[in-house]
Formats: sequence, structure tokens, C-alpha cells
Amino acid sequence: MACPAAARDMQTLPTDQRSIDFCRDLLAGRVPEEAITFCAYLLPDRAAVWWAHECLGHLSELLDETDQKLLALVSNWVSEPSSAHHRAALGQAAAVPPTTPGAWIALAARWRDNGLGTGGSVGRTTLPPALQPLPAAHAVNAGVLAGLARVALADRFAVLSAFVEMGLQMAEIEALRQSADAY
Repeated sequence: MACPAAARDMQTLPTDQRSIDFCRDLLAGRVPEEAITFCAYLLPDRAAVWWAHECLGHLSELLDETDQKLLALVSNWVSEPSSAHHRAALGQAAAVPPTTPGAWIALAARWRDNGLGTGGSVGRTTLPPALQPLPAAHAVNAGVLAGLARVALADRFAVLSAFVEMGLQMAEIEALRQSADAY
């Protein structure tokens, strides 16, 4: 409910559940891919980009050389987001049209780097809800779902579940980090 931008990418109506519980219910629901969408919006932008990188890293045999190179650039940027070299390389990579999983993630990182992702997450926003487009989260969602679409149907739910669990673990770690920072 705290993030109308996520609701635009999902059919499931929001509830007053804790985010982690809501996401697990999405995973067990009629359209489990919405759990991927929710994770993309749940995580702070930089963590969401890293989560997407890690998800696609598990699909490396399904990605072409260009996507592999884009993911390497994203990894470098996440490690050192203030590095002018990494930012410049990412800027060039993000110029590639987002038609592949890696291109979407590079675009998400670039949008995040330019401040277009708002830097927030579900429940922690600085703009009024009507002004929260969260393009970085939208691009993360598109990239992970595009990668997932390459997985064989027989394996897709298991891979989707693993991706969501990884996202939820990252969300829980982020929540603990924020709690510790509050002290």
C-alpha cells in the first residue's frame, strides 16, 4: 500500500500484511511472478540492482556474451558506485536498448545512479505517492522476469522461488541494517 508504483505493475491488491509475508503469499498465489515484481520494489534500489545481478548470474548459461558483459559492469558499479570509471562504463552500457535481461539491469543501475530510482524502497519514500515512478525498480523487475522467461517451464517455479527467497533474505538483512543504523 505504501508504494503505488508497485501496484501499477501488479494485479494483486495490497494488504496490511508485513511486506515479507505479503511477498510469500504472492509466491504461493495464482501469479507467483508478482513476488518477483514485489521484491524489485521492496528492496532499496542499489540492493535491488544487486539482487537482479545475482538472479541473472544463476542463469549465466542462458545469457549471451553481451548480457554477461553488462552484468560485469553492473557488478563493478555496485561495488564502487562513486567510481567515475564504473559510472562512465555503466552509462555507455545503459545506452543499449533494454531488450535483454542484462540490458534491463544495466539500465536500472544507470537510472539509480542518476537518482531516477528515488533511492528508496517500499515503505521508505521521500516523494508523494503520485510522484513515485521508481523506474529503477521497474527495470529490475523487467530484467529478472526476462531472465526467468528463458528458464525451462519444468524448472521455472523452482528458479522463481529461489529468486524470491534471495530477495526476501536481502530485504530482511536491509531491515536489520536500518535498525542498527537507527541506534
